Amino acid sequence: MGELKMIKFMLTIVTLTTLCSSSANAVYNVMKLGAKPDGRTDSTKAFLDAWAGACGSVRSAMIYVPPGRYLLNHAVFNGGQCKNTDITIRIDGTLVAPSNYWVLGNSNADSWLAFQWVTGVSIQGGILDGQGSSLWACKASGQKCPPGVTSLSFTNSKDVVIHGLTSINSQMFHMVINGCDNVNMKGVKINAPVDSPNTDGIHVQLSTGVTIMSSGIRTGDDCISVGPGTDNLWIEHVACGPGHGISIGSLGKDLDEPGVKNVTVKTVVFTGTQNGLRIKAWGRPSNGFVNGVLFQHVLMKNVENPIVIDQNYCPRNEGCPTQVSGIKISKITYQDIQGSSATPVAVKFDCSNKNPCQGIRLENVKLTYQNRPAQSSCVNADGSAHGLVVPASCL
Repeated sequence: MGELKMIKFMLTIVTLTTLCSSSANAVYNVMKLGAKPDGRTDSTKAFLDAWAGACGSVRSAMIYVPPGRYLLNHAVFNGGQCKNTDITIRIDGTLVAPSNYWVLGNSNADSWLAFQWVTGVSIQGGILDGQGSSLWACKASGQKCPPGVTSLSFTNSKDVVIHGLTSINSQMFHMVINGCDNVNMKGVKINAPVDSPNTDGIHVQLSTGVTIMSSGIRTGDDCISVGPGTDNLWIEHVACGPGHGISIGSLGKDLDEPGVKNVTVKTVVFTGTQNGLRIKAWGRPSNGFVNGVLFQHVLMKNVENPIVIDQNYCPRNEGCPTQVSGIKISKITYQDIQGSSATPVAVKFDCSNKNPCQGIRLENVKLTYQNRPAQSSCVNADGSAHGLVVPASCL
């Protein structure tokens, strides 16, 4: 090789080395920062130190959690001062909440693990163990006990990815997406006993562009709940059960409440759930609405209430407002809904007499009860039926 070619070759090697070095991740191993994988030693400081390092990095960063069980008493990951918008949290172990529910109960926290004002955070793999069973027992006994906390929350954040994360036995909600933009959740697994109170799987509110894909949710409350201010929500390939189904609402708690629009729920299987596809609103004045919802390719397996709109929602008939719901519900499509109901009435639309449901569309629906056609019930509901619709439409 000539001298000139050798110089060019060496310059190329130096350039490539520099590029590779500058693009390499900064890695923050929580064990190297003092975390103990014994499930007993509080490792919160090590995780927060790793977060501070990743936030301060001017290049892509990874927080790495090796195999083991790591006790975290309570952690808030604040991205308000972050220089970094590309942080991956790779979890090969299990994060464990304190077994004593008063540790979190006395902290005035809403969440055990809270991310606030973050951009470009990705959580890959891992298990969150909320250890909620002692709190559930306390609530069941009627003793004085704290309300409980959400296991994982993202608030006022954007460009978030949650892939392959498992959450078990949360004190209350497992995951909450609140005030966020562009959140991608895939391969999420959620598990809590059927009798665990208020253990909703995933709750979305005041957020836009949230996607929930290829996930399995077994819990004691809604598998997925959709709160006010949700726009462009996509749910696909989800298995739900046990639990209370997929619910839009409850809505109408406040007079001035943002609406829910552009929601797609498709290719979902409900097994032994209390509800399937549900929209629920309190019977009181509200400026809220639900507009543009598509439920498509859904299989019901022994579901108590496969299709339900309830604008007189009042669980346990306690403190019911007994007013007229102001929520305006329109353009709701049920397409290719099949399977079995555990009760005679498989389709129930109980809408507001002041704001009747408008534009409900049933298309190719076949729901049976004990191998016979089920029944449908409509109050203040307007819409149309297309193709085979069983039970016969009451719209």
